Amino acid sequence: MLSVRDATEIIFNLVQPLDSQQDTEIVDLSTAHGRILATPVISPLDFPHWDNSAMDGYAVRYEDVQNSSGEQPVSLEIVAEIPAGDQPQSTLQPGQAARIFTGAMMPQGADTVVMQERTHREDNRVLIMATPKPGEFVRRKAAYYQAGTQLLPAGIRLNAPEIAVLAALQCSQVKVYRRPRIAIFSTGDELVTLEQPLQPGQIVDSNQYALAALVRQIGAEPILLGIVKDHPTALTETINYDVNNADIVISSGGVSVGDYDYIDKILAALGAEIHIRSVAMRPGKPLTVATFPQSPIYFGLPGNPAAVLVTFWRFVQPVIRKLGGLAEGWEPRFVKVRSHDELRSDGKREVYVWGSLHLVDGVYEFHQAGGSHSSGNLINLAQTNALAVLPVGRTLIAPGEEVEVLENV
Repeated sequence: MLSVRDATEIIFNLVQPLDSQQDTEIVDLSTAHGRILATPVISPLDFPHWDNSAMDGYAVRYEDVQNSSGEQPVSLEIVAEIPAGDQPQSTLQPGQAARIFTGAMMPQGADTVVMQERTHREDNRVLIMATPKPGEFVRRKAAYYQAGTQLLPAGIRLNAPEIAVLAALQCSQVKVYRRPRIAIFSTGDELVTLEQPLQPGQIVDSNQYALAALVRQIGAEPILLGIVKDHPTALTETINYDVNNADIVISSGGVSVGDYDYIDKILAALGAEIHIRSVAMRPGKPLTVATFPQSPIYFGLPGNPAAVLVTFWRFVQPVIRKLGGLAEGWEPRFVKVRSHDELRSDGKREVYVWGSLHLVDGVYEFHQAGGSHSSGNLINLAQTNALAVLPVGRTLIAPGEEVEVLENV
């Protein structure tokens, strides 16, 4: 049985990101939110495109106004008015100013903007009532970005700021990694679908719905294969299909040591290399991780619903993010916070306790979910957003003590 640290190292080293040449597609910018950029973006445009005003006021020559004050204002002739979107038609000469508005292009000859609150207008002249700083309120051409250099790197997620940048480039389409294909099925003779009448001894398959939701949430494409009975032939056919049609295969159930737990044997018979069979954690001890020659990674998760979610958050979610081309930030994110409750463990395995983070007096606290923390209890997982981690050897975390929390659940 591997430690969580050793299992994590093995699993993450198995993953190679999608190919930046073959595993890509072109999408419209309007549908690119959340996608992973496949190639760097380089613009032929400077940002700003030209010198422009950051304030409503007057464009002036600094040398004309460098000694102005309320007691001795400088009077300048207003020779133009420049709203945003207009191209100035004249060049400022000594003793001249142009009325200018926020975002408007600076006229030739001007190098400074005096905000209108520091001026007084009299017909076609303006009195400058204070000395501005040289170049004040002027956004210089290429001050934000210089044309021809890298603007956005490959491997980033396109969120609202990046979408705005691409729109400013007039980039109507963008090259992104395709969505990873994740095959999902549940195993067990006791499982039934939502539509089937529930008989004594049967359980509704909730795992497949939870896993599909998690896969979609991180931007991948779930391939749902339903419930597969505990029969070697049916399981072999399903796994064979998965290997040829998915980047990652996730099954739940069938990876423990019972008489009807066939997954490991079938994987070995199909030529898979099994890297992990169990991990020293609770919940989630029965965990199979294997690879096939044609590269798909197989995750055989436990059958109990809480164990399914915990092992997905801890191991599978980062793998899908890395596979999907995310260059940074795909790893699990742990933070240290204050525990609101007493957290207990037998200290023999790394224990994950589900609950919620709350901001209390400016400090984040972990609140343990109420009820039983059995791996079979799905109910009290609802409305949780964090997993507290009790390391091996730690049996107690008292209220008010610091606890490490997996936050991206």
